[in-house]
Amino acid sequence: MEKLGFTAVDAGISIWSAFRQANELHGTAGFRRDMLRQTAVDAFGSVLPRAFVTDLEPVLERDKPDLVVFELMNAGAGLAALRAGIPAVCHGFGKMDETLVPEAMSDLLLEYVAELGITLPNGQHYGLGSTYLDVFPPSLQDLGFLSDVDRIPMRPVPFTEPGELPDWVVAHERPLVYLTFGTAFANPDVLRNAITGLSGVDAEVLVATGPQVDPSALAGVPDHVHLLPWVPQADLLAHADLVVHHGGAGTTVAAMTHGLPQLVLPQGADHFRNAGIVTSTGLGAQLVGADFTADAVQETARKLLQDNDVRVANAGIAAEIAAMPHPDDVVPRLVELAG
Repeated sequence: MEKLGFTAVDAGISIWSAFRQANELHGTAGFRRDMLRQTAVDAFGSVLPRAFVTDLEPVLERDKPDLVVFELMNAGAGLAALRAGIPAVCHGFGKMDETLVPEAMSDLLLEYVAELGITLPNGQHYGLGSTYLDVFPPSLQDLGFLSDVDRIPMRPVPFTEPGELPDWVVAHERPLVYLTFGTAFANPDVLRNAITGLSGVDAEVLVATGPQVDPSALAGVPDHVHLLPWVPQADLLAHADLVVHHGGAGTTVAAMTHGLPQLVLPQGADHFRNAGIVTSTGLGAQLVGADFTADAVQETARKLLQDNDVRVANAGIAAEIAAMPHPDDVVPRLVELAG
């Protein structure tokens, strides 16, 4: 962020640290997939917001900002703003409906809200009743659920830290398939299963292994499979023909923005919701659980690269997103909210 001219403040904790602390509440220090739901409930319902409120309250007192923008699933900054009497805006990331936040997670957050002496509008626990920046395409959003919220639609603009793309990516002649499981859900076995399937597709395959998997752990792949620990995803998507991924909200919406077919291989968190949206709207396909086999990945990827109906659906959603207000056009409204 500092490279972009922002002043960075060391506050709160990382999601992984929150997960570790949440697991320790149940006597388990390490990450366990069988505990993922309970871990997420504790982390997002209590651990993260408490850490951010504690660290940000003195920062807000010192710097006295005019507006605080907080992320939907990490309400700590928003709570600190409410305590300080500073206007706050909630930034969303996907479809907002009654299934997004588990009841147990809401209960934990409301317990902490009560401790802080804050009163929230009924049913608006995670948005804290604040103005809501909505970056999800309107045709896919649950607008009824947001009917009593001050909603500002805003075009999602994919962003990653700038970086160099390999020359062959720009010049590729065969279709380009991009495979990623993000920063938190990649592991060698999952990646290897997907790579084995994509190896049989007539395409160049670029794999971003992520920070937890060393590309050397996946050695022995065919020449048309390219392993990199990281790629500037926002730049790469302009050259891709198919995105195969875990179903994280950022990658899902970024692929929509570029009109790219998606094969979603959900692993946890909100991945299954996002995979369902992609499938039900004709934007791609999903392979879940036992259906996630190398053969199924190969067959489904081939179909998606050739399916004209999928291509048309993705062109439509990309056009809808392009018509949403650009962030530059939203800034004046934020200035008004800052008072």
